[in-house]
Amino acid sequence: MSIQRVGFVGTGLMGLPMARNLLRAGFQVAAYNRTPLRAHPLLEEGATIAGSPREAAEGADAVITIVSDTPDVREVILGDKGVMHGAARGTVVIDMSTISPRVTKEIAGDLAARGIEMLDAPVSGGEKGAIEGTLSIMVGGSPGAVERCRPLFEAMGKRLVYCGTHGQGQMVKLCNQIAIASNLVACAEAVAFAKKAGLDPNTMIEAVGAGAAGSWVINVLGPKMASHDFAPGFMVKLQQKDLHLVAQAASEIGASVPGAMLANQLFTAVEASGGGDLGTQSLVSVYEKLAGL
Repeated sequence: MSIQRVGFVGTGLMGLPMARNLLRAGFQVAAYNRTPLRAHPLLEEGATIAGSPREAAEGADAVITIVSDTPDVREVILGDKGVMHGAARGTVVIDMSTISPRVTKEIAGDLAARGIEMLDAPVSGGEKGAIEGTLSIMVGGSPGAVERCRPLFEAMGKRLVYCGTHGQGQMVKLCNQIAIASNLVACAEAVAFAKKAGLDPNTMIEAVGAGAAGSWVINVLGPKMASHDFAPGFMVKLQQKDLHLVAQAASEIGASVPGAMLANQLFTAVEASGGGDLGTQSLVSVYEKLAGL
């Protein structure tokens, strides 16, 4: 059965443009956000506004959730006014938040008991990717449900990678967060070092970004570090939430993640200076202080 009607729970920094891209692709969207005004921009593009996650799920073929943290996902899906109570048998619930892989499996089990399928499909690409519909999507769950939902994913992203069973999409997203955290540390250190050495950091970024050390962080966030443009594409406090998830999962599977934990400690210094709502590129400010800049 093809998917036409979509419930969408969470229209924040990422969710709003993702829902907008679904509308532009021709899907019918019923949107819910805890702060209703944040969902209202979708009205003029043809969405309806739901009064609860349960209401967003009523009559939907699929329901997408993208909210801040594990307890939030549990509440909007399993809570008294949650998606589970409005979704019919055969509905697919797609959680695109970044949360605990273990809890994802638990939620999937609760939904399966009601005949509702679940996919965990966290994303990478930030606000820019959400706006442009170029997100990278890591999905776990049944292959059949993935194929059924492929048109939804293609409206929001440019790359869909099937990672395995329930929770494996989330586990791959944590790998992504480990890698990007270390990239942020390396880039911030290089920018601060360049400034201390009397170099133009943008010249350094141009040279380094074209070589073997080039990366998305160097080429996109490096110039923002150099100019102190700390407007958030992804907030420090959300990066920290993800690094806490990394630490939790690492403890559960017996893995060591010293690079991610170094990033966590450095971001703690950003938060201690009141920078939790800044973009992750604000990490450079810690290195500049250490360098006496």
